[in-house]
Amino acid sequence: MKRQGTLVRWEKDRGFGFIRCPEISADVFVHLRDFSERGTAPQVGMRLDFEEIHVGGKGPRAVAVRAAGAQQQRPQRRQQQQPQRRSPRSASSSLPMALLLAGYAALLGYGVWTGRIPPIALGVLLLLSLLTFFVYGFDKNAAQAGRWRTAENTLHLLSLAGGWPGAWIAQRLFRHKVSKTNFMAVYWATVLAHLAAVGAWVGKLVPGL
Repeated sequence: MKRQGTLVRWEKDRGFGFIRCPEISADVFVHLRDFSERGTAPQVGMRLDFEEIHVGGKGPRAVAVRAAGAQQQRPQRRQQQQPQRRSPRSASSSLPMALLLAGYAALLGYGVWTGRIPPIALGVLLLLSLLTFFVYGFDKNAAQAGRWRTAENTLHLLSLAGGWPGAWIAQRLFRHKVSKTNFMAVYWATVLAHLAAVGAWVGKLVPGL
């Protein structure tokens, strides 16, 4: 049955929310994938047209969801403008990371050359980055599907152990966690802590350190 209501709650990281409709006693569950137009950016307060269904004895759920009236166009314009706003920021953050990765590679190479770091450690660090990349990907998918999430402490521990390059790539590729200021602050703390630990270990071979 076709209904119209207002989005009263939206969990951006998890990709779902609830619509309040005066004709329905309970708030209606809605998932990001239930929006007809994939470019829609749901926001609390939006008026939405939807079809009400009931699945498996659960509460009401909205499908075929569309923004109602003029409000349908505003989220689309914001969605189209986002890549333009993000591009300069992404470009400006890529250069420091490229320099950081180059310095990290040089540090690891020096450690292997001096015998302070065993060559197998490079393979272990690569596997850690790949593991961290995939864990971020699974967490992003879980957020969109409303499934069990990976704890943020787990993501930080993987970065601290050496998976931070994979984490950085996943953050940009999946657009995951980058908007959470507190999370990113802890992430960069794990990067610096890991680099400091590796630098202290390799630096033991440098005279005077």
